[in-house]
Amino acid sequence: MKAVILAGGRGTRLGQLSSIKPKPMVEIGNRPIIWHIMKLYSHYGVKEFIICAGYLGYQIKDYFINYSNNVSDVKINLNKNSIEYINKKERLNWEISIIDTGQETMTGGRLLKIKEFLDDNTPFFMTYGDGLADINLSKLLDFHKKSKKLVTMTAVYPPPRFGSLVIENNLVTKFSEKNIGDVGRINGGFFVCEKQALKYINNKNQPWESLPLVNLSSSRELSAFLHNGFWQPMDTLRERDELEKLWKTNSAPWKVWV
Repeated sequence: MKAVILAGGRGTRLGQLSSIKPKPMVEIGNRPIIWHIMKLYSHYGVKEFIICAGYLGYQIKDYFINYSNNVSDVKINLNKNSIEYINKKERLNWEISIIDTGQETMTGGRLLKIKEFLDDNTPFFMTYGDGLADINLSKLLDFHKKSKKLVTMTAVYPPPRFGSLVIENNLVTKFSEKNIGDVGRINGGFFVCEKQALKYINNKNQPWESLPLVNLSSSRELSAFLHNGFWQPMDTLRERDELEKLWKTNSAPWKVWV
């Protein structure tokens, strides 16, 4: 089974980082966030990945082309133009297709551009290259198969970003922290899709999150897998720093692999 990762957009709220690297290549613990996402899928048996590249996509290609060189001790023979791995510290049996889907293409258009690489009768995982979670992907897949719908979306509670003030007679009397669950669930970005679902995308300028999902819902072809565990997007530098702190303190909930 394949996992598709949408990795072509710009991280416009990541400040200067977004001008020098694509958002999926922003590092958490000296590894790009896309690596963390792929490790999660790999833990659940996914070995084939299709990365929908775009903005500064060559950096994603360079990273994986040179992956073994960068994580291993090497012996280089310049005369023979050869490289010998002395101590290959990490072996990943991944097959990765990195497809240039355009710099300005919308998410729906990116999916259309990799349609030919998908299997007709096998569902595929799909996610964004900027969010982490401790989702049990095996349970997500089982739920999708039992639902018999074209698409299953993971529904999550957004992390609390702002507390509230208790004000009496123009005086702040209390600070109240917002709790998870105070607001409704949102699209958590971890999908299982049938290939037929791509028929709901009309053109390359259409975001997957707009009319395609709305029309799938109207057709009763969109099911929701409820996830109550950890989920965190990396939309801002603050969120990136929060993920970094979790990783450095060995308390990253998404690290389910050994």
